[in-house]
Amino acid sequence: MPQPPSPASRDEPVIRERGDACPGALRLHAADDGFLARVRLPGGLLTVRQASVLALAADRFGDGHLELTSRGNVQLRGLADGCGGGLAELLDGAGLLPAPSHERVRNIVATPMSGLDGADGADRPDGADGPAGPDGLDAPALAMEFDRLLCASPWAAGLSGRFLFAFDDGRGDVASLGPDVTVLGRAAGRALVRLGRAADAVELAGPDAPRAALAAARYFLDAAAEAGTQAWRVSELPAEHALRTAEFVRRLEDAGIAAHAVGAVDWPYAAPPRPGPHGAGGRDRATLCVLPPLGRVGSAQWRVLAAVAEEGGGGLRVTPWRSVVLPSVKTDAPARVEDAGLVIAPDSPWETVTACTGRPGCAKSLADVRADARAVADRARGPLPVHWSGCERRCGHPRGTAWVDLVATGAGYRITAPGRPVPHDVRPPELAAALADARNDPDVVKK
Repeated sequence: MPQPPSPASRDEPVIRERGDACPGALRLHAADDGFLARVRLPGGLLTVRQASVLALAADRFGDGHLELTSRGNVQLRGLADGCGGGLAELLDGAGLLPAPSHERVRNIVATPMSGLDGADGADRPDGADGPAGPDGLDAPALAMEFDRLLCASPWAAGLSGRFLFAFDDGRGDVASLGPDVTVLGRAAGRALVRLGRAADAVELAGPDAPRAALAAARYFLDAAAEAGTQAWRVSELPAEHALRTAEFVRRLEDAGIAAHAVGAVDWPYAAPPRPGPHGAGGRDRATLCVLPPLGRVGSAQWRVLAAVAEEGGGGLRVTPWRSVVLPSVKTDAPARVEDAGLVIAPDSPWETVTACTGRPGCAKSLADVRADARAVADRARGPLPVHWSGCERRCGHPRGTAWVDLVATGAGYRITAPGRPVPHDVRPPELAAALADARNDPDVVKK
């Protein structure tokens, strides 16, 4: 299972001389395998129609695959030069581009199982209405309301494409992803709002959380402008311009939001949902968590998920752990999903294996890391998570206290494991044995 996040101190202040080049659905990124588009899905929420349109876009303009990202978004790869207009028209018609000027700043994650643990998701056609989370906060619904406010605020377009908002229903899953603004559900319909990695937070009524999160974003932009460093994230602000809880409370009061500061908070942690059925949905329904190996889904597989969701009367929720939650599925759905080559077994070797794009999509990569990962996945099992990287940038590596790192060197892989000697240039014939040994270190696992 994924590990709890490591405590992290404030990053060093960053001074930039250029703007944010983070890709979006309108600003395409040139990669070695063609252009790349990143479609933001606030809260990870998709209707069946929107999911079907994404599959159509992958076939019409891309390489026929969809990639799930660590922020619950979807990427299309292998796009041809000049396809931007047609792609934008298709996405806009499905409601996936509600505010073109804001499409790259809609980085909003929400607890994917909110309202679904033991609850019936059949009455949630878009995945956002219905029972609230365990502490009374309906995280997807608040995320959708926040997205509406964000898109309606012209100044919010000034956020970077890396600034992250999280709406956590109280369990502590998406709150652990290092958001810039975190909303965490509390008992009795209350919520906490945290700025960056601050130890303290602000408490307020749950329904006020979307407006408070928007006020936090405005506070950050004001601080970044005053600092003059082009900071993209809260942790990048210089110490003298760091966000202060007392000032945040004052801003909330000026906006008519009743709030008060709370001291050091013991932030909860919950692991991501595991593949397989969850809850007792009733009426022969269940919630199903589906894991595509390495977060890559063929358009035909994606259409199976959309069809299963439609038959169950629900939508789809893309998670920040590169999986898909189907809030309401019929009893025959798991077998159909598994037949499509997707993972629904909680003991699958793919549950704790991640990888960057690698070759041929990335010019900087020194190996086809996904092919190498597939070649040894079943023979290199272990309790420690593992991430494959094609170069020293280690894109997409997981957050956690204990995981195994493979970095391509050009002559093989360097394997780094917690507290273990570092083997260099491990060649493919020795990879399975070396990786299995690293992932099964008893001194680390027992911790």
